[in-house]
Amino acid sequence: MSTLDHPAVAEVTAVLAGAGQQSAADGVRMLPAEVRTAAQAAEALGVPVGAIANSLVFRARTADGADTALLALTSGAHRADPDRLAGLSGLTDVGKADAAFVREHTGQAIGGVAPVGHPAKLVTLVDTALRAYEVVWAAAGHPKSVFPTTFDGLVRLTGGTAGRLAAEAEDDRS
Repeated sequence: MSTLDHPAVAEVTAVLAGAGQQSAADGVRMLPAEVRTAAQAAEALGVPVGAIANSLVFRARTADGADTALLALTSGAHRADPDRLAGLSGLTDVGKADAAFVREHTGQAIGGVAPVGHPAKLVTLVDTALRAYEVVWAAAGHPKSVFPTTFDGLVRLTGGTAGRLAAEAEDDRS
């Protein structure tokens, strides 16, 4: 099986096409090696690290105390601030998720988590720092796969909430 035939990549490609983002679906690219960090992806694509949309999954709590997944699509140029994520999402106790939690809620492995193609819709935040880039690259369901899109495309695709996701001190770096 080629990586393009990987079930998660096929699912992401189908979701992109079904959402009317055919150019993103057609642009799914397989890289020669796994790129599990924004820096690795940027280097492989020859783009600024800020143009990489990191798909970061956090464990959070709903108002009724249930565990839930929160997806933050953040610029690779900085780290997401859990306090900002909580404020924008209305969730509490936003913290790091382990690999098993990520796989359970996305069906994808860390390093390849796409903005879409998950078993159920996730609460999603999209970093406004990504607006600075004409083309934004996101993972396509496997650590060797990426697709091109835009900030607006990510917001439409995910139904996410746009906001500044970095800590105050990092805002100037994006």
